Amino acid sequence: MAEKIKLKEKIAYGFGDAASSMFWKIFGMYSLFFYTDVFGITAAAAGTMFLVARLWDSFFDVFVGIAADRTKSKWGKYRPYLLWFAIPFAVMGVFTFYAPDFGSTGKLVYAYITYSLMMIVYSLINVPYASLLGAMSADPEERNQLSSYRMSFAFIGSFVTFMLLQPLIDFFSKTFDSENVSQATKAVETSVSTSVTGWVMGVGVIGIICVILFLLCFSWTKERVQQIETEENVSVKTDLKNLFRNAPWWILVGTGLAALLFNAVRDSVAIYYFRDFVKLNYKMAGTGWDITTIYFLVGQAANLIGVMAAPSISAKYGKKKTYMISIVIAGILSVIFYFIPNNIVLILILQFLISVFAGYVLPLLWSMFADIVDHQELLTGRRATGLIFSSSSMSQKLGWALGAALSGWILAWFHYVPDAASQSADTIFGERIMISLLPAICCLLALIGMMFYPLSDKKVKEISEELNLKRKNNI
Repeated sequence: MAEKIKLKEKIAYGFGDAASSMFWKIFGMYSLFFYTDVFGITAAAAGTMFLVARLWDSFFDVFVGIAADRTKSKWGKYRPYLLWFAIPFAVMGVFTFYAPDFGSTGKLVYAYITYSLMMIVYSLINVPYASLLGAMSADPEERNQLSSYRMSFAFIGSFVTFMLLQPLIDFFSKTFDSENVSQATKAVETSVSTSVTGWVMGVGVIGIICVILFLLCFSWTKERVQQIETEENVSVKTDLKNLFRNAPWWILVGTGLAALLFNAVRDSVAIYYFRDFVKLNYKMAGTGWDITTIYFLVGQAANLIGVMAAPSISAKYGKKKTYMISIVIAGILSVIFYFIPNNIVLILILQFLISVFAGYVLPLLWSMFADIVDHQELLTGRRATGLIFSSSSMSQKLGWALGAALSGWILAWFHYVPDAASQSADTIFGERIMISLLPAICCLLALIGMMFYPLSDKKVKEISEELNLKRKNNI
């Protein structure tokens, strides 16, 4: 019988993704606005940078996974990376959201360097962290629980970021750099400050919290699952060859890419959508939150509900069926989002419903990647946990890369003008498509991919039982 994991360790594992998500949500929801309206480069240039930096870094994830699989330390294969890269993670985040007083070419070079380095450090800590799921338990149900804790804390971390980041930026802006706030930004009444000092200090505070959470995750988790056979004579070429022959892996990478593209496009355009189309400067008294932040918070709360409900629902109906139904409903609601009038109540209701069903999807994806680890071990005798989980990180980054790039390019196509007091009707039309119809297309692609996924819950259970028998007999 697999060792049961205590609540403390499940929470500790969740802390790791809380830390990662705190920065990831800043990248996904604020970075395009930061680069266009604070840093000072065009939307098209920012979109291309996102694609280039994240595209090559996505493949770097695979090499991190290979290295993690071969790491030997007193702490295990994957946990030590949390210790080694927690502080560099926070430091690079601060440098990424600093805007030096360079010329246009110098700024673009600085942006490429710092953003690329940030993505590298993110890989070095997040790929081993994701792989840790496959090493903590051999029980599919325990892994499903761990995946749910992971995603629950990811959304809690995102929620904390949305609660803290804007008030922190505003506070530090007023305290240190109040004269530097763009007059054009004030004119359009957005409360997202363009003060460089506010951004650097605000992100720095979030970074400190991330370091603490990573270290707790490192200290309170344990690697249990051992390789059946020795690994000394297994080459990287063999690992990659086995992976590329794994049909369920290809399907899951593809459908995961589409699902993450759905989130990336919706998130990156939200600030522009509310500023230019909704044009409502409502603030919640005593919080400093504007309507965009409230929209984000509603989404994160709804995502969390979906994540927490996913294990029980998927246990009853199966992972594949739950995934497909959820993605269909999220897509239909996204189409409806385009046709609703400019009514904040309807917008928030639809945001809540879309986010609940989108919340079901992500923990199921991570749990299915753990199932693929077992599937490949049974076929090849090789448990390449880090390599396979790095592919899930790769699909995540590719989704965000393509989503951020598309967002920048589409904004440029529809003639977006950075830091302007108002945008044209064409620009606003583009923003509306990006937050509704384009994500709906992504849902359709994810659905098509999942229709061909072959690992049913029954099949996964059979694989797990056979592997446990082999471990028991040491064959």
